Amino acid sequence: MLAPPQPRGGSALNVSSGSIRKGVGEGATMAAAEVARQSTEGARNLLLSAHVGFDSMPDQLVNKSVCQGFCFNILCVGETGLGKSTLMDTLFNTKFESDPASHSQPGVHIKSNSYELQESNVRLKLSIINSVGFGDQINKEESYRSIVEFIDAQFEAYLQEELKIKRTLHNYHDSRIHVCLYFIAPTGHSLKSLDLVTMKKLDSKVNIIPIIAKADSISKTELQKFKIKIMSELVSNGVQIYQFPTDDETVAEINGTMNAHLPFAVVGSTEEIKIGNKMMKARQYPWGTVQVENENHCDFVKLREMLIRVNMEDLREQTHARHYELYRRCKLEEMGFKDTDPDNKPFSLQETYEAKRNEFLGELQKKEEEMRQMFVTRVKEKESELKEAEKELHDKFDRLKKLHQDEKKKLEDKKKSLDDEMNAFKQRKTAAELLQSQAQQSGSQQTLKREKERKNNPWLCTE
Repeated sequence: MLAPPQPRGGSALNVSSGSIRKGVGEGATMAAAEVARQSTEGARNLLLSAHVGFDSMPDQLVNKSVCQGFCFNILCVGETGLGKSTLMDTLFNTKFESDPASHSQPGVHIKSNSYELQESNVRLKLSIINSVGFGDQINKEESYRSIVEFIDAQFEAYLQEELKIKRTLHNYHDSRIHVCLYFIAPTGHSLKSLDLVTMKKLDSKVNIIPIIAKADSISKTELQKFKIKIMSELVSNGVQIYQFPTDDETVAEINGTMNAHLPFAVVGSTEEIKIGNKMMKARQYPWGTVQVENENHCDFVKLREMLIRVNMEDLREQTHARHYELYRRCKLEEMGFKDTDPDNKPFSLQETYEAKRNEFLGELQKKEEEMRQMFVTRVKEKESELKEAEKELHDKFDRLKKLHQDEKKKLEDKKKSLDDEMNAFKQRKTAAELLQSQAQQSGSQQTLKREKERKNNPWLCTE
């Protein structure tokens, strides 16, 4: 009996204990492969005379893993409206928290939700990461960037935890992306340039499983041609998608068969419709019903089988052993760490650290010397500039001083000329006033003389 859906626990997950035992056993085998390879060289094979009991190690590992629980992180990439949230609800038989996204997002942002699911005695911490707004912008050149940065950020967080002196990897929440379900629009023609560019950017960082969303919108003939066209374009553009492993005999046949069915054409629905005497997940249309779990209608069952029931542990293992190791190697090489020296002798961590430290100190000293030389050079340049400016100021001062002296001399000459003119004018004025006063005196004397003569001689007639 499945537990009722809950947002943060008690949800349903169809995983058998046998598949867990197999997955954990495979993980333990591959984890010990390197040590076994080194230790078995030159080792002798001995027969046991009686039962010892170390054949229970797989059971012990299974019990310990079941107690610790498992984690699985799914990244859903695809354009808005392709049914990503609905497919997740259908895959895990529950209702996850999800808000419908609009087509008016200014950019692509990553939204992550984590849930605690339990089936029987197996606990799974499931994280569903959705690329909100992917493909909704007019300029789609940078649509993949936020997705790549998010994946790298999870790798970086795990690497930083590994490099700590006091590590807690046993209870560390692994947020690395284990699988990317890439949703392809059911156009029936070919992949969009955005799809090819994005998958090419992601194929070295995550396990990509391409799926054709809403596959009930095109006919079977068109769907088959569309699948062939997609795989042809992926191969011609060098896009590496996840291939279900065929090295394990127990799953080699089914995985080999399912590799030929990629990409999966899926239909999702949480609505149950009564068909015959059974309630089944389906989509009801005016022309008929599409049954989600009917392999003649879509590849949903194939996807669920490959993703959850058969290859979930391999996806986790591939994430750690392939994608994370590639990121880790590139990062450590950037930091200067190497496996061997120029003589192909193994490097110890201490030697590498000392070499890197000496290299850093040398570079620091060199940079300090360069900065000192640059400072001295700039000081000299500044001094030269100041001296040149000072010289220009002195020259300008001398020019202005000479100009001032010339102007002053001109003004003095002009003043002297004006003073001379004023003196001459004053002299002329004085002379004129003297002449005028003399003329007035002469006139008054003549008048007095006539008046005297008139008085003395009354016979003079005057008119």
